[in-house]
Amino acid sequence: MGTVAPARTVRRALPHALSVFPFLVATAGLIAGEPEKVRFSRDVLPIFAENCLTCHGPDAKARKADLRLDVEQSTLRTKEPLVVPGKAGESELIRRVETDDADELMPPPKSGHALTKAQKETLRRWVDEGARWGKHWAFEPPIRPEIPRVSRPGWLRNPIDAFVLAKLDENKLTPAPEADRPALIRRLSLDLVGVPPSPAEVDAFLADTTPGAYDRLVDRLLASPRYGEKMALDWLDAARYADTNGYQNDFARTMWPWRDWVIAALNANQPFDAFLTDQVAGDLIPGATKAQKIATGFNRNNRTVTEAGSIDEEYRIENAVDRVETTSTAFLGLTMGCMRCHDHKYDPMTQKEFYQFLGFFNSVNEKGVYTETKGNVPPLMMVPDREQQAELDRLNGAIAAATSARDEAARTLPERRKTWEARLGASAEPQEPRDWTFRLPCDGDLKVQTASGDAQPASWRGSKPPTWAESPSGRAIRLEGDLESFAEAAPGVSLERTDAFSYGCWTRPQGEGACLSKMDDAHGYRGFDLLITGEGKAQVHIVHDWPAVALKVTSKQPIPKGSWSHVFVVHDGSGKASGLKLWVNGRAVEVDVESDALKDSIVNDQPLRIGRRSTSAPFKGEIADVRLYRRALSADELRDLAAAPFLAIAREPAAKRSPAREAFLYRYYRENADEALKRTEAELAGLQARKALLEAQVPTVMVMEDMPKPRPGFLLKRGQYDLPDKSQPVEPGVPACLNPLPKDAPRNRLALARWLTSPDNPLTARVLVNRIWQQHFGNGLVKTAENFGVQGEPPSHPALLDWLATEMIRTGWDRKAMHRLIVGSATYRQSSKASEELGSSDPENRLLARGGRFRLPAELVRDNALAIAGLLSSHVGGPSVKPYQPAGLWEDLAGGAGEGPYVQDQGEKLYRRSLYVYRKRTVPHPVMSTFDAPSREICQVKRARTNTPLQALALLNDVTYVEPAGHLALRMFAEGGSTPADRLAYAFRRATARFPTEREIGLLSEGLDRYRRAFAAEPSAVRQWLQQARIDAAAGVDPVELAAHAASASVILNLDETVTRE
Repeated sequence: MGTVAPARTVRRALPHALSVFPFLVATAGLIAGEPEKVRFSRDVLPIFAENCLTCHGPDAKARKADLRLDVEQSTLRTKEPLVVPGKAGESELIRRVETDDADELMPPPKSGHALTKAQKETLRRWVDEGARWGKHWAFEPPIRPEIPRVSRPGWLRNPIDAFVLAKLDENKLTPAPEADRPALIRRLSLDLVGVPPSPAEVDAFLADTTPGAYDRLVDRLLASPRYGEKMALDWLDAARYADTNGYQNDFARTMWPWRDWVIAALNANQPFDAFLTDQVAGDLIPGATKAQKIATGFNRNNRTVTEAGSIDEEYRIENAVDRVETTSTAFLGLTMGCMRCHDHKYDPMTQKEFYQFLGFFNSVNEKGVYTETKGNVPPLMMVPDREQQAELDRLNGAIAAATSARDEAARTLPERRKTWEARLGASAEPQEPRDWTFRLPCDGDLKVQTASGDAQPASWRGSKPPTWAESPSGRAIRLEGDLESFAEAAPGVSLERTDAFSYGCWTRPQGEGACLSKMDDAHGYRGFDLLITGEGKAQVHIVHDWPAVALKVTSKQPIPKGSWSHVFVVHDGSGKASGLKLWVNGRAVEVDVESDALKDSIVNDQPLRIGRRSTSAPFKGEIADVRLYRRALSADELRDLAAAPFLAIAREPAAKRSPAREAFLYRYYRENADEALKRTEAELAGLQARKALLEAQVPTVMVMEDMPKPRPGFLLKRGQYDLPDKSQPVEPGVPACLNPLPKDAPRNRLALARWLTSPDNPLTARVLVNRIWQQHFGNGLVKTAENFGVQGEPPSHPALLDWLATEMIRTGWDRKAMHRLIVGSATYRQSSKASEELGSSDPENRLLARGGRFRLPAELVRDNALAIAGLLSSHVGGPSVKPYQPAGLWEDLAGGAGEGPYVQDQGEKLYRRSLYVYRKRTVPHPVMSTFDAPSREICQVKRARTNTPLQALALLNDVTYVEPAGHLALRMFAEGGSTPADRLAYAFRRATARFPTEREIGLLSEGLDRYRRAFAAEPSAVRQWLQQARIDAAAGVDPVELAAHAASASVILNLDETVTRE
């Protein structure tokens, strides 16, 4: 699959950051100062965005009174001023928002918006303070802020803590105590590798009291291959990765090689700017590697339409729109989708800019609809594994050698041919079978030969005289596929189904039609024929009454179009397909039997026709030497018939041969007589066939590839694919409110990727660090991770966000360094326990006065249970797997939706990480969707987090969780100790990383006793439980005890603490 770009050698963020602490310690302390002044971007613009910009914002079509409150020139105009800086009492803006007159009040009551008292006061203060303007904070490049001075410098572990503590100081709050060591190792393990620590890992961490133990634990987890799997989850949501196409057909696709590339890139700590560039434009990088091309699958994860009747251009545009929405959300945190139809309602971006951005994806070399196509669609590339690549390399080497040998044999062919011709001249002529019943040589006339001698010539039926061509046997009649131009011989020859017979001719097809026939179309097509199909295959009908009483066979392979072939039918008199053989150029060929129900007579009163049936199937091409025999010719005779014309040419003096006859002889010798060339060509063909067979088994992945010539781009009216505004052509470009593209940059995806990762881009680094923060605290510093625009929620800690963004760039976009920095902070290491007062005043922990606490994502809920039970597979990568799923779910919800029934995997595949679970877009796996995993139809950078009864029912009853409970019970007996209390404590610790309290062990013991009594009273329930858990009692273990322990293990797996990261 290739490799990803290695992590750059950069200075670690942490030592640099810690170097400021002597200064912090020396100058610590809160400094009283004046109240902070109102800032437009932080305080005023959000008020306008929430209440005013629908009518007074960027969208020109919805704008009223020609007023834009997001533009300085409009809001602070000097003609008929709306705002008088420094004088709120004289400002029309303040009067309109404070008036009691409903007709004058802004926003109007009918709008559904109303300013709060605090918002009105903010606007008044802003005007009185001079109405200083500013851009929306997210559209200004981040500037590295000074690290604040704080009240408790001894609490700080790195600069993150200074920013957090400064905010807590503002709100007169103190940080929570540090979490205990079991909580910390579990938190780190779940956050960095997505699985809980084993008891042995917990014990090792607790026992390591030397300095740096925590940092060594972090480094070990960051180096684990499971790190890449954990971090990939967030990225797969953003990239809308799935294993099916979506839409109605929802056929399967193969995109897991791209998913494996993501895991490898994360584990290799590929710098994020390279990670982004490879995915957006890896194919355009000069000398692009295989891995970089695979990476572009990011933009092929979109849904694909295969439904018949869909409009190609409509869905090509939908694909491009999806890529705009994905790129803008995943990298910029912007909501550009609405701009498809109109200017953005809130952010300073226009509809034209949307189509300029779409221009980067407008020239992808793809169609919009691939009708009823299953699997991947172009452009794509093969992704062999190591063994397959090694075999391909070996075959390519062998093919190169075989090609060289073939070419050498072809080069020396003339010398061998001279020797062959000389040998022929000295040998006797072969005797071809001359006992024909009927022969029409077509040698410049239509004379017929029969067994008794010459017969009545055949008749030409056509408005113009027949034309002639050269053939291996002499001359040939030329037919133009005209139903009115053919030859017929009356009365011809009558053949019966019970007769053995042979018939055929030399033919050079230029199209389809009957070479010869004695068939009565009007009476069930009774008779026989030999025709060439539209696919160029030879086809034979022997018919009593079509189609019910007939024999029909077709060659599996076409005969060469435009070349002469000797085609003959041999029938043994059985009337069965098994007794009919088709010969081409002296070789029996394989046939498909399409009808084998012949009985009764095939005799009719029709003449033998050359070039059509009685009323149909006109032939286009050339025909020569038509023959019929009243016996089945032998294989040797058929080989002699096919060779005779060429051997006759070979006996002619070379100087007397026409160019055409010389060409016939060369082709015959090359393909039939020259053993050296045949041997090398057969060897080459065999190697090529083996390579083709291997390539058919190699998975592919869809990738990006642009057309040689870019498509023209236009603004689409109302976003409709069929309404291009030809008066508004657009070139690829970026929104003017952000940093511009370099003037000399090509307008392609590579320039877009470099623009996205430019230090001047105000969004990319902020969006990235915000999502990393979200992984560790449940919410980002900007809660609306998908929207950094005016309507998004402002950051809880703006200075910290900017410091982290600049730190990300400073360290060379090193994500592992950022994770190390965050988890190394005192902020991260706080206990997640909150007082009732703090829980009430800051329920979402936006001030970060405690550690993060939130339910595990869907994949980790399952992986956690499997790991606790010791079932989780450590295998990394490969095709997606199909674990337990309710029977018939696909059929009930989507009729299968383009696939057959769900075929559950077995063995280790049942216990692979949930990252690898097969994602069917139209029927999401219930284990995933129950716990809020997205369907992956669109880009999603933040999941919902619900708490429903269905989740508890799934944890208690779904085999996905019942089986781990059973296996945890087996481990309780094998490793947990000799007493029930010890075994319960063992299971509890595996689930939570800590020992239970006396009260907790007492409650669990009471529950175990209840289960024991219930199972003892109902033996059938024991069998049912153990069967559902897929376990058997080990030797010496009472099944009642095992079932009771399994039920207790299920309770432990259902604990809030077990499914919560805290």
